[in-house]
Amino acid sequence: MKTQAEIAKDAIELVTPSIERLFERTNRKELHIVVMDPRVKPWESSFEEAILVESSLGNPEQWTIPFDDFARKKAKQAWRNSRANMTNQTLHTASLSEDDLLFYGSFVYGDVVVGCSGVEQWYDMLISGWIAVAIEQLCMAEYQNNKIKNPTQITRN
Repeated sequence: MKTQAEIAKDAIELVTPSIERLFERTNRKELHIVVMDPRVKPWESSFEEAILVESSLGNPEQWTIPFDDFARKKAKQAWRNSRANMTNQTLHTASLSEDDLLFYGSFVYGDVVVGCSGVEQWYDMLISGWIAVAIEQLCMAEYQNNKIKNPTQITRN
């Protein structure tokens, strides 16, 4: 079976044509993506150790804004609270920490947490959602295909 990181990279690659199409209507064509390991909970690991995959589109060396740092902060908020950081910024502001970024752009789907930064925050959230759903469904395909090929297998590995 593919690793979680391989599946996350595959999901990003799968939705990249849609992201590039979306770039036709965004304020810039740069993006940083952070995918958290869905198997790791905040009480089990540091945030940095729980990052599964990071990926950038555009030219990071030319960025005038630290989109990688912003994406990590969005992902951290979402991972810490198990919900998109938009919820904290619009409904539950009491849970915001002093160093929380005040832009949204993350998405949580089950245990899959993705944070993006680089374009308008609503598009960051859209892209995060595309990637999160793609990860879950690619994992499902991997799981189901493995079950068909190995019906008596009792653990994932």
